[in-house]
Amino acid sequence: MASFSSIGDNTDPGFGVYVHWPFCAAKCPYCDFNSHVRHQPVDQPRFVSAFLTEMAEARRLSGPRTVTSVFLGGGTPSLMDPTTVEAVLNGIANFWHMPDGIEITMEANPSSVEATRFRGYRAAGVNRVSLGVQALNDRDLKFLGRLHNVEDALKAIGLARDIFPRMSFDLIYARPNQTVEEWERELNQAVSYAVDHLSLYQLTIEEGTPFYGLHKAGKLIVPDGEHSAVLYEATQAITEGFGMPAYEVSNHAAPGAESRHNLTYWRYGDYAGIGPGAHGRLTMGRDKLATATERKPEDWLQLVETQGHGMIDQEVLGYDEQADELLLMGLRLKEGIDLVRWQSLSGREPDPDREQFLIEHGFIERIGNSRLRCTPSGMLILDAVVADLAC
Repeated sequence: MASFSSIGDNTDPGFGVYVHWPFCAAKCPYCDFNSHVRHQPVDQPRFVSAFLTEMAEARRLSGPRTVTSVFLGGGTPSLMDPTTVEAVLNGIANFWHMPDGIEITMEANPSSVEATRFRGYRAAGVNRVSLGVQALNDRDLKFLGRLHNVEDALKAIGLARDIFPRMSFDLIYARPNQTVEEWERELNQAVSYAVDHLSLYQLTIEEGTPFYGLHKAGKLIVPDGEHSAVLYEATQAITEGFGMPAYEVSNHAAPGAESRHNLTYWRYGDYAGIGPGAHGRLTMGRDKLATATERKPEDWLQLVETQGHGMIDQEVLGYDEQADELLLMGLRLKEGIDLVRWQSLSGREPDPDREQFLIEHGFIERIGNSRLRCTPSGMLILDAVVADLAC
């Protein structure tokens, strides 16, 4: 089994800004994200104004910060006009310090991609695009409810490679009846189109989605744990062989091309969440404030216009809660967690018996005296490892 190596010494979590565009052209049957289909045109100037209003409140809470990354997620942000993207980025620069050249990522669906829009986003300041490709065969794209076909996907990948300095795309595997050989062929094809980053997720059945109902009724069968593990191990071998090893359980990159914004999440840094259904984490002295906004776009809009923000929950996290979140997020990374930071929050050492058990069974390992991480075997049972260490 492939070994994990360090991704470098730069482990500063940074400060990110996440902006959620909640609209999609269609709702995929596996998706439990906060995305909504609207059959009338969205009033984009009104949403821009609300984004800027909510940014002002987030800036009040965060204080002056230097932004290390911006992420425009959704939904389908590539349904936004380039002028909308430009206005949002200008707003972030007005409220916080935004140095030149920081990572600014935008999610896009191949079905909503065209060259003029991509060039408009690039001119607005976007320098990294993340494409929701999800599969490279038309049969499975249809099964996943995607509006694009393989031809659309490859066209979008080509445009992204030509226009943006950095590009990533997503694939979903462990699909019904997917063999290891089929996945290996598809992944080898994907790697040949990739630049320096891929996000590779196993299909999960989320409650409240159409797939959940089908699965519960026995009409949708996904691979069992053993087959999923074989698919996962094949994924690691192929991506590592192409120089894009996993730096997080589902994300693969050439050294230095990791997603700066997602590293902020996994390293348990601070981020402002703007827009319907967005979450944030903001350090205020020794406290960490967890924020969440109203999910329904129209209700969020009304809240912002009446009270100055769409936040419906602000919770001060205790040290134990912060320690648990740091563990949950940080063990996803192959660099693991900073034990000194975790101990300063939790007020304790890891339980020696539990730690020794996990080490002896090859699920975790120490990196010197300062870091703890999952092994590749531990990544296969990550939730159980986290639960064991959190006790």
